[in-house]
Amino acid sequence: MATPAKFAEAAASPAEQCGEYSRGNGVSSDPVLSEGFQPVSGRSGMSQPRLHRGRLASVVLVLVSGLAVMAAATACTAGDCPPPPCDLPDAWVLSTRRLPGICQMPDTAAPTVQRYAGDERCWMSADLESLLAGTGPLVIFLHGNRYDSASAKQQGLALARRCRQVCGRDEPVRTLIYSWPSQQDGCLLKDGRAKYRRCYTEGRYLAWLLGQVPPERPVAIIGYSFGALITLEALEDLARAESAGHLGAPWRTRPGSTRLVFVAPAVRCDAFAPRGPYRDMLAGVESVSLIINTRDDALRFYHLLDPRLKAAALGYVGMPRRWMPAEVDFSMLNAHRIIGRQHGLPLYLRSGTLMQTICCAAVDGLGEPCPPADGAVSPSVIIQTGTSQAAR
Repeated sequence: MATPAKFAEAAASPAEQCGEYSRGNGVSSDPVLSEGFQPVSGRSGMSQPRLHRGRLASVVLVLVSGLAVMAAATACTAGDCPPPPCDLPDAWVLSTRRLPGICQMPDTAAPTVQRYAGDERCWMSADLESLLAGTGPLVIFLHGNRYDSASAKQQGLALARRCRQVCGRDEPVRTLIYSWPSQQDGCLLKDGRAKYRRCYTEGRYLAWLLGQVPPERPVAIIGYSFGALITLEALEDLARAESAGHLGAPWRTRPGSTRLVFVAPAVRCDAFAPRGPYRDMLAGVESVSLIINTRDDALRFYHLLDPRLKAAALGYVGMPRRWMPAEVDFSMLNAHRIIGRQHGLPLYLRSGTLMQTICCAAVDGLGEPCPPADGAVSPSVIIQTGTSQAAR
């Protein structure tokens, strides 16, 4: 059973190889997006005929727009409505916000399950059996700290839509938003430490959930910040349960592929080192993709979450390719030029280049390959893929 104390027991030498990290001032929170406008003032010297011509042009534009709307309405009445620009995502929510803390993987649990009804633009009650029905790819999104239930749904749905736009494909991809109790509670450091401890409970619930997924179903897990820690704890619990013969179906040898995509992961940097705490759970994982940020002010203070931590955050310093087993596809991208010093998932969602990387790492290869990003400029100084490091 994984516990926070395990981090203190890991060998110090791999952690020291992760690199030095400097101390900064303050921790950035998720940005609040806002839009504004400035009133347009006319020129005092504008002549009256020019004003009339401007008003006439505005009237013509309004009339043309109205005619276009009427034409569209007529076409819809006749049954010739054009299809929507993109299909609504197949999005679900599994919430553990009302479940208690536990110290081992449960035999059963009762999370809240909801399904997104795109036609009505609302969330409807559902059940676990319906959620796990089907054989198509399953993408599980785990958010980070300081998310209430509404924010988790909003950003998970945005991620599902962005993946649909960036990597549209014919086969259905079901997106599951794993909503855990991470709502803001108290000051930043105290709250962060409490949620850090909660991640171990959530790993056991996630392990229980993954144990219900049919072995042949492809699974991709996108973990942001603490979501990466929850994922690693879950996979380690599954590996231990399989070794003890407590799983009904094997996990590490399952025929369906398992992919991990970690965005700004709040995990110690030697997690996958030869003597690292999560090395063994890589058995059965097809690929690991990291999006790091070497300027992230929040991850800079990761070591303060646990006094026994002696390593920087994986999402802050990254890791060398040689630590990853040769049979596991590995890629790493440094997004500091796009994200800067902030720590917030909306920043990643707004970047076409980063969403191309995240979504394709999760679902590419399950159908036709993703198209290249038009005019995309590499945001990184570190890109590692396959078994070798690419040019910086």
